[in-house]
Amino acid sequence: MRRIAWVLAIIMSVTLIMTGCGKKDSASVVKDLNDVADKLESKAGAYQGEGTMTLYTGEQPQEYKVEVWYKNPSYYRISLASVQKNVTQIVLRNDEGVFVLTPSLGKSFRFQSDWPENQGQVYLYQTLIKGIVADNNRQFVADKDSYVFDVAANYQSRALVRQKIWLDKKTYAPKQVQVSDSEAKVVVDVKFSKFAFNPEFSADSFDMKKNMASQGTSENTVAQVDENGNPLPAAENQEGTQTQANADLGDFGVIEPGYTPEGVTLKGSNKIESSDDHAVLLRYDGTYQYTILESRPLDQAVSLAPGTLIDLGFTAGLLTEDEQQTLTWMSGDGVQYRIISANLPLSEMMEIAASTQDQTGK
Repeated sequence: MRRIAWVLAIIMSVTLIMTGCGKKDSASVVKDLNDVADKLESKAGAYQGEGTMTLYTGEQPQEYKVEVWYKNPSYYRISLASVQKNVTQIVLRNDEGVFVLTPSLGKSFRFQSDWPENQGQVYLYQTLIKGIVADNNRQFVADKDSYVFDVAANYQSRALVRQKIWLDKKTYAPKQVQVSDSEAKVVVDVKFSKFAFNPEFSADSFDMKKNMASQGTSENTVAQVDENGNPLPAAENQEGTQTQANADLGDFGVIEPGYTPEGVTLKGSNKIESSDDHAVLLRYDGTYQYTILESRPLDQAVSLAPGTLIDLGFTAGLLTEDEQQTLTWMSGDGVQYRIISANLPLSEMMEIAASTQDQTGK
C-alpha cells in the first residue's frame, strides 16, 4: 500500500509539473510583448485591426467603427465611422504630415505635430504595450483564451485612470480594451473583431488624396462621378465635393455643449451675421472663463499652426498655447470648433468637446 501511495504521489507531482510548464506568468508575457514591440519597430513592422469603439462620455453612448493601420516607421491611418451620425473621419500620418480627413465633405485639416509619439491612443497597439510594460504594479490573470492586464491608464485625459486589456494567448493581438475613470466606470470600450500582424499595404494606402477619394474607405464616403457614373479626376472630384458641401450644409444654428464645468454658466451666444461661414460665438464665465467659436469653414484644405494633437476619442483636435490656450477640432458634419481660454484645463476642454457629439443646433 505504501508503494502504491508513493507511486501515485510521484505521478501527481509529475503531472502538476508538466501542467505548469505550459503556463505563463506576468513577467514572461511582458518579456514576449517587448519582443513583439521590437518587431514592430523593424523594417517590416506593420499591423491592421478592425473593431468597435463605444464612448460613454456624453448623455448617450456614442459608437464608432474603427479601422487601424500601421506601417513602420511612422505611417498611421485610423478610420472612425460614427454609427449614429453615419459619418467617417480619418486620422492619417505620412511623410507630408498629420491629417484629419472628412472624405464625404471633401475636407482636410493638416497638423504640424509629431503624433502619436508620446501620446497614447486606446486603439493603437503600441500604446497598449507601453501601458502594460510601464506599470510595475500591473495586475495579471489568464483566462481560457486571453491574458488580461489591469494597469494604469496613460492618456491625455486625467479622467481616464485605469485600463483593462485583453490579449490573445497565442498571438498577443489585442481583443478588448476598457478604460475607466476614478469611480471605476468604463468610459471607453474597444472591441477588436480582427487584428493581423505584417499585412500587405499598397503603395498609396497612406496617401492623403487616395484616402480622400477612395470609396473603399467607408460605406459613408462619397466619391464624385460624372453623368455616366465614371469617377471624376482628383481635382474635379475635390472641387465638386466642396461645392456640394457648401450648397447642402448651410446654417447649423447654435450648438451648446452638453457639459459645462461646475461653477460655470453660459453668459450669451450670438451669430456673427457678416461671416460667410455661419460663425457663432458662445461666452462662458464663472470658475473658468472661456469662449467657443463655431463655424463651417468654406476652405476645403486647412493647415493649422504647430501644436499638440489631442485624441478626443471621436476625432483628433489641435492644442495651441500662447497667452491663451486653444483647442480646435472639426466634427463629421463640417462644423469647426475652437475653445479659447486662459485658465480652462485641458481635461475640461476635452470633456466639453466630447459633449458636443450628441447635440444639435438650436
